[in-house]
Amino acid sequence: MSMTGYGRDVFQFNDATILIEIKSVNHRFLDYMPHFPRNLMFLEEPVRKVIQTYFKRGRIAVFIEVHGSAFNKKTLELDWDFLDDYVQKIKDIKKTYQLEDPISLSLLATNPDCMWIEKTEEQPLELQEYILEAVKQTCLKVKRMREVEGEFLQADIEKHMECIHHLINRLEKQRPIVIQEYQRRIHYRLEDYVGNLSFIEQERYRQEIALLAEKGDIVEEIVRLNSHIHHFKQTLNEAEAIGRKLDFILQEMQREANTIGAKSTDPEISELAVQLKSVIEKVKEQVQNIE
Repeated sequence: MSMTGYGRDVFQFNDATILIEIKSVNHRFLDYMPHFPRNLMFLEEPVRKVIQTYFKRGRIAVFIEVHGSAFNKKTLELDWDFLDDYVQKIKDIKKTYQLEDPISLSLLATNPDCMWIEKTEEQPLELQEYILEAVKQTCLKVKRMREVEGEFLQADIEKHMECIHHLINRLEKQRPIVIQEYQRRIHYRLEDYVGNLSFIEQERYRQEIALLAEKGDIVEEIVRLNSHIHHFKQTLNEAEAIGRKLDFILQEMQREANTIGAKSTDPEISELAVQLKSVIEKVKEQVQNIE
């Protein structure tokens, strides 16, 4: 299953429209990121539990938006003491300066210290059940998208694994040729340094050449690579979260490929080791997005 997905759900509740959006991207662990209105922040923990039920890894961003005034209450507030004092002061000014202008309602209403609108947000507790159900349905949509993406990832990874298997077979076929060539080079090099080899004990001579040739042999790395491929394919078909396990197996495969490259004195094996590391790296990039 991929870690990339998206889901959306919309429903009506009283006079409000509730929008649920969930976006999922890759992450080493399960990283829950809620983006809720202030009056719905009490739902952060219940929604977290729902997310943990459906997903094991990934950065999961949950957005909840409320459109409409169903949970926003507006009231008109008046400061009567201030109004009384304000009106009296205006009367005093009119009397002192002999003014005839009437005290209008618009004069009082436009003064924010006399009259203002108070907004309050209600916590719609009765909405919790509806939102959590919508979150579950959205999680299912995200999960389905992750499953579809996961099928494409699996097909691509299996193709790359076949390529890796082919490269290992070529390495295995090249190995005996390289050993023979390595032994021949050691023999001629000894002749250059020592000269006549007839006085050297033949059994000891063969043992030493075999020992030197073994240091450059890649049979153990090939055996371990085949074992890792088998383990990788088995893991790829497990139902649980497998991304981190696959990544670990690929690290081990990369280590074996590096060892083959370091041991190699043969140009063809060196080239095959480079190709092998390149394909493993491609699989690692794909695995980064697997749950």
